[in-house]
Amino acid sequence: MYESILVATDGSDSADRAVDAALDLASVFDAELYAISVVDTRRYGDSALSGSESVVSDLETQASELLEAVERRGDRDVTTELRHGKPHGEISDYATAIDADLLVLGNRGRESGEVIGSTAERIVRFVNRPVLTI
Repeated sequence: MYESILVATDGSDSADRAVDAALDLASVFDAELYAISVVDTRRYGDSALSGSESVVSDLETQASELLEAVERRGDRDVTTELRHGKPHGEISDYATAIDADLLVLGNRGRESGEVIGSTAERIVRFVNRPVLTI
């Protein structure tokens, strides 16, 4: 049913649950598993980051650590991708690039008080492939 599954992580509790679900689904369907984390520098404003390579480096390190954690948690190989930009756009673009059969993501990020976060909402609305939000 699913040959390739993409899970997005930002370190939030819901993303952690999404990683668990994606690992389980990949195991059940013997699917290729891909994981993505997006460094969203827009959150801090381009001007705030323009002269601060250390802030961007710290964000990249955090994202890399999240992806490494996904790799360690599973019983299968995980192809990881670290990107910069708008999370919903980068996740969507990567899903298209790998022709993912299913996207799995948390229903809200670390800083969202909403029932469903803006990234999850945009992906559910605009990505033309199955999406599971946890």
